[in-house]
Amino acid sequence: MPKKKDILQDVKRQYFWDVDFTELDAEKSRRLIIERIFTLGTSKEIMLIVDYYGAENIIQVLTSLNYLDPKTLNFVSLYFNVPLPSFKSYIRRQSGRTCWTS
Repeated sequence: MPKKKDILQDVKRQYFWDVDFTELDAEKSRRLIIERIFTLGTSKEIMLIVDYYGAENIIQVLTSLNYLDPKTLNFVSLYFNVPLPSFKSYIRRQSGRTCWTS
C-alpha cells in the first residue's frame, strides 16, 4: 500500500512548538504527531491523520499514552468506539490519589 504525501505538509507548525519541525519524520514521530493533532487539531486535520495512519494504528497509539486530557479522551473514545477502560490514561487517572475537600 503506497503512502500518501507527507502528512506534515498539511498540519500547523504551531502544534510542535517544542520540537524542531524540520526534523520531524511522519513515521518515526508518529506518536507525537497523532497526540498533538488529536489534542490540538481541527476536525479536518484529524480526518487527514486517520486517512494517513489508519484507525488501528491511531487507536494503538492513543490507548497507550500515559496522559490525555479528559476532553480528548472522551472524544477519541466516542470517535473510534473504544471503551474508556481501554485507555492507559483513563486507568492512571482513576488510580490517582484524590484530596479531601472538606
